[in-house]
Amino acid sequence: VTKEYGATRKISWVEVLAWQKAFEKKGTWLPAQTIEAFDKYHISMKGPLGTPVGEGIRSLNVVLRRELDLFVCQRPVRWFTGVGSPIRHPEWVDMVVFRENTEDIYSGIEWAEGTPEVAKFADFLQKEMGVTMVRFPETSAYGVKPVSVEGSERLVRAAVRYAIDHHLPSVTLVHKGNIMKYTEGGFKKWGYALAEREFPEAVFTMT
Repeated sequence: VTKEYGATRKISWVEVLAWQKAFEKKGTWLPAQTIEAFDKYHISMKGPLGTPVGEGIRSLNVVLRRELDLFVCQRPVRWFTGVGSPIRHPEWVDMVVFRENTEDIYSGIEWAEGTPEVAKFADFLQKEMGVTMVRFPETSAYGVKPVSVEGSERLVRAAVRYAIDHHLPSVTLVHKGNIMKYTEGGFKKWGYALAEREFPEAVFTMT
């Protein structure tokens, strides 16, 4: 900041607690004051957070995503000179990945193998929904991946806006719609429809 702006701007740091330090001082892994500070200041720097060991305790990163509705995991991908790479022309790589952060598998809806909950869920699938193609039903864990119209649209909207604002040539929707036609396929369908509806000045090609 000093290098770029001199004395015209500065950072005022505000420490908030999470994980071990928060538990030792506040008796909770993620105090409400921490969530409130993130919501107030909008910009934060967070180091690695582990997951507390114990029943009923979820990943603190997952809690932060859900509480603050951080639905985009944005990952710029570029190559730096001197870093080894398995591809022939790593210098050509210049992309930004927008990954769903709060629904789909990140909803964290799952049940462990051998539990009463998974037995109940498996029984429901078989008897009520007619699902019979589970390969090893007696030893399977189960998870549910909800994919919504709204969640798909806002992720694609964010990606397209970013591409337009940064003069990027294309946006690619990555999915497994050939296998999961209603969740992954729904994401593709809703995403393309959103792009064509809200950004008609751009050209989109579905392949």
